[in-house]
Amino acid sequence: MTAAPGPGPDPVDALMDVWRTELPDVLRPTTELSKRITQLAGALDEATRGILPELGLTVAEFDILVALRRAGEPYRMQPNELARSLLLSSGGLSNVVNHLTGRGLVRREPSPDDGRATMIRLTPDGVHTAEHAVRAHADAHEAVFAEASPTAVQAAARALREVGIRRRPAPRPLRTGRNRSRS
Repeated sequence: MTAAPGPGPDPVDALMDVWRTELPDVLRPTTELSKRITQLAGALDEATRGILPELGLTVAEFDILVALRRAGEPYRMQPNELARSLLLSSGGLSNVVNHLTGRGLVRREPSPDDGRATMIRLTPDGVHTAEHAVRAHADAHEAVFAEASPTAVQAAARALREVGIRRRPAPRPLRTGRNRSRS
């Protein structure tokens, strides 16, 4: 009886093996972790992008609908708040909102607090579309983790929380060659 073939060689293990041979001093305790996180982020992004055409949404449209739904009732936000939360320019946000408005998924309305301000609000169709998209998104991400046990997924989440990814200052440029200071 022949054993069923496995998923193939682990690409991160293969990469680590090459660096152990070629340049072992480049490996740090964080090297494997960062490569695995990058690989996982790519798989999750691919899963998300794979479902969006089926939903008739672009990434930006998905992000806007989900942000508005996540805001809770009455599912509205000010444009500048929405743009800031999604890291979009005001012009980029306006273009996507115009498209979503044309499809009847959002509408612009006056702010109840300031008549000069505008709010972007999900329509009932927009709420339905956003909720359908979030469920499809969750299912697609669940599929990425299908071969991992719930215990392993929970342990990974706890470990990443402990690592505590936080914003840090950008690393200083390397000083090599001509720009190395002389002591």
